[in-house]
Amino acid sequence: MLSLTKEEELAVVSCFKHRKVKRRHFLLEEGQVSKFNTFVVKGCFKMYFVDEKGKQHNLQFAIENWWIGDIGSFHSEEPSRLYIEALEDSIVLEISKEDQLSLFVNYPKFNRIFRVFTENALVSSQRRILQNISSTAEERYLDFLKRHPYFFERISNVQIASYLGVTPEFLSTIRKKIATN
Repeated sequence: MLSLTKEEELAVVSCFKHRKVKRRHFLLEEGQVSKFNTFVVKGCFKMYFVDEKGKQHNLQFAIENWWIGDIGSFHSEEPSRLYIEALEDSIVLEISKEDQLSLFVNYPKFNRIFRVFTENALVSSQRRILQNISSTAEERYLDFLKRHPYFFERISNVQIASYLGVTPEFLSTIRKKIATN
């Protein structure tokens, strides 16, 4: 990552707002416009969609040093269809669109830094889409376990099952099968 000058560090500190979020409280709810890009300092979040039948579909989890937000709503300033909920008591840093754009204009290095974050998010999203259309549930679970072993201590099996697109019972069956092999 690029190193920052003292001036750039001060600019960042002035643009980001510190916020504490209690467990089960929301950074964003469906119908709200996403006003912030959010960096997780401490804690754990899930981002999800609720379908017309009321079923929750987890799209992303975020822990320390990860970003979370509805990028579409943030940039378009249109209402979100997503929820972002704290799974633990958490601390975040939030930056508004105006402050982010100001950083880009006044300190071009940040344009590059945020572009890399966005590219990494796009790569992850594409990987997930490809995996969902070309892998079995067991393969998705094994990949999730390999890529994110630290989530299993912090996120319930129900939440993981929703992320993988399976029922909790089916996830339990997969885990038992793997344990016996």
